[in-house]
This record gives sequence, C-alpha cells and structure tokens, in this order.
Amino acid sequence: MISKEQILNALSNVMEPDLGKDIVTLNMVKDIEAREGEVSFTVVLTTPACPLKELIRNACINAIHHLIDKEVKVNVKLTSNVTSNRRDNKNLLPHVRNIIAVASGKGGVGKSTVAANLALALARDGASVGLMDADIYGPSVPIMFGVRGERPMMTKVNGKGMIVPLERFGIKLMSIGLLVDEKQAIVWRGPMASSALKQFVTEVQWGKLDYLVIDLPPGTGDIHLTLVQTIPVTGVIIVTTPQQVALADAKKGMAMFSTGAIRVPVLGLVENMAYFTPAELPDRRYYIFGKEGGKRLAEEFEIPFLGQIPLVEDICEGGDTGVPVMMGDDDVTKDAFAEFAQNAARQIAIRNANMDPTKVVEMVR
Repeated sequence: MISKEQILNALSNVMEPDLGKDIVTLNMVKDIEAREGEVSFTVVLTTPACPLKELIRNACINAIHHLIDKEVKVNVKLTSNVTSNRRDNKNLLPHVRNIIAVASGKGGVGKSTVAANLALALARDGASVGLMDADIYGPSVPIMFGVRGERPMMTKVNGKGMIVPLERFGIKLMSIGLLVDEKQAIVWRGPMASSALKQFVTEVQWGKLDYLVIDLPPGTGDIHLTLVQTIPVTGVIIVTTPQQVALADAKKGMAMFSTGAIRVPVLGLVENMAYFTPAELPDRRYYIFGKEGGKRLAEEFEIPFLGQIPLVEDICEGGDTGVPVMMGDDDVTKDAFAEFAQNAARQIAIRNANMDPTKVVEMVR
C-alpha cells in the first residue's frame, strides 16, 4: 500500500507557480486516500478562477507516477478557498475577503463594462461576487443588468435597517441608480457623494463574498479618497484604451493609488477596445485606436498586463439591453473577459501572499 507520507513527499515537488512554494508547504493538499492501485487527494487552490489549475493537476499526477508508481491511478480533485490578507478590525464588510476597485483616469474607456463583466466572469468560475456601483453621478448598473426601476428590499440586522442588494446573473448589485429616479439628476457636492458611498458600505447587507468589485467614477477625487479611507482595498485594476490621451490619464490614476499617502497596490492594467474584428473576418484585427498602448504602459510602470478586450458590437448591445456580454453568445469576447478575470484573480492571490496586509488608509492632513 502507498502511504500518506509517500504521497506528501511526492507532492512536495509540485510548485505553485505564482507563489513560488510547493503545494505541501502551502497546505494545499487535503483528504489523502490510498487504496490498492489507486490514490486520491484534493488540492485547494487560491481562487476558483485559477488559470493554472490544469497545469497543477498534471504536475500532481506526474509526481505520483514518477516518484511512487507509474501504474497507479491518480484522482486529483481541485477545489478552492479564496485567499484574503485583511488585518483590519473588520467592523465594515467583515465577511468580504477581497475588495477590488476598478478605476480609470478618464471617462469613456468602458470602465463600467469591464467592472461588470469582471464580476460576472469571477462568478462564473465559482466565486461569490458583489458589484458596487460607486459612480454616484453616472450610475450604469441598473441599465447594464436590466434592473431599471427595481428597488432593493430592506431588512433588520441586530435591530438596524439594512439594504438587501439585488441579485442578477448570480452576483449581488448595489447602485445609487436603484435608489433614485433615473430621470433625476444627482446634483450633490463631494461630501454628499462620499456619504452615499459610505452608506453602500455600512448599510448594505453584502454577506459573505470572495470578491467585492467596486466600479469607481472616472478621474481622481473625493470618492476615491473616501473609499480607501473607509475600507481596506485589496488592490486596484486600471482600465485604459490604446490611444495616447487615455494612456496619459491612466498614468494619473496609477499615480494616485501609488502615492506615499495612499499606497494601494495596483493589481494590473487592462486595455479595453484594443482592436476591432469584423464578424465576417474573424482572423483580422484592426487597431482603430492604436496598437498595444496599454501593454507598453504596463511594461513602463512594471505592473501586470491583465489582458486586451476587443471592440465588439455585442458588448455595447449587451450593456444597453441589460444582458452583459459574459451572459451572451459571443464566445470570443467572453473568452477575452474570462482570461482577464483569471489573470486578475491570479494577481489578487499573489498580492495576498507577498505584500503587506490590506488596511484602511490613514491620511495625515
């Protein structure tokens, strides 16, 4: 019979590529069983969106065959436990493992579309996900998810009234657009907008989430500062398009979160509207706004490049009809968003393993 120790010794040669340690040291191997001619065990990944899961599975099988018995049947079950590195007092959002802000230096780069489909792609891989629309002046979630005119319910938690977020396509949603008449202009000064954001944090019953994706307004301002000073943000994803004016503003966004007073990790950059491919010419790419500007910018600032999202009519139509492209039939675009989401989840796991714990930013005036 093959012993548990033999299996662990063999699997100690399998490395987790991103974290740089073997899966036994990382305590990722569980539920080992051995019978005559067969062994089975579970590998607990750091995220259900892990893009390297098949690589790890094959490495485990090869390790058993090469170091124990080449004839034994190896059953590898892959599951996940999303990592978190919060070290705050958890008075706010206590059951949210990771808080991910999606930002851009300017409007019009498709930030809300990217945030929405990122949340959906993470959920499709098995994570529990919420999407907070923090763009107080220009909320888009009600339109993009087909919930215009709907209103969230209220509930009591420990005697306190709490807003129950709407659920759509398997994720939880909250937006100022769900609380006010969409025909009404939100004419608020900065402190009022910041107060609304705090309400989304303190008075919404988000529950247990692996990822809370926050769609920030464009630019750099009160909302951004309020966010990082209220809750511990795991990291920021920057959205840009390839043209120079968008890249210049993306630099400002990265600079804001990297300043000494804030120091929120930039998880990476995604290039939206990267190229156009006509339906009748699926092998052609037309770089309407320039070629790979976002990729070069990521290299310049030495941050991960998370992917390219094509310019596709289905993305616009999906947002307008309330069915985001991740829930549609365009496999090419869905694959692009899925790859982007997996890369983002990967960077979150790396950030949690290798960087200082997340905490609320304390700015000295």
